[in-house]
Amino acid sequence: SSKIRNMEVQSADGVAVLEDYIGFSLTKTISKVEEKLKKGVLPDCQDDDIIPGVGNEMGAEAQIRLLKAKLRVTQEDLANVVFECRKKDDENQNLETRLKDTEEENTRLQRTISLQQSQTEKYKMLSQEANKKTEVLQQEVSALEKVLQ
Repeated sequence: SSKIRNMEVQSADGVAVLEDYIGFSLTKTISKVEEKLKKGVLPDCQDDDIIPGVGNEMGAEAQIRLLKAKLRVTQEDLANVVFECRKKDDENQNLETRLKDTEEENTRLQRTISLQQSQTEKYKMLSQEANKKTEVLQQEVSALEKVLQ
């Protein structure tokens, strides 16, 4: 994703070109294809579906224009996919940050709950002890009241 983030989309002769894409250059590829077309070196591929059947009746320049148009559309699609990847990557990073914050908050709250539970137990014990003392004192008061009567 870091390589995708560092890609720059530029325009060369009306064709979008992604640069810094692992040494791949669409401009060089197009130039090579054009040179081979001019020399007539490219083999005919009967099952080539890049240019539809009507394309066989087109001249070389028309085929090149068609291929450049298809390339431009494909590159726009690629640019859109790269943009979406960047958005998803940013969204993932935001979600990871939120998850980390939530986990830290959860840990903090667990510690707080544990501390409060131990304090609750402590106060329950103190309350029970105070109740026992109260009972003892009430028994003493009752005994003293009987003595005084």
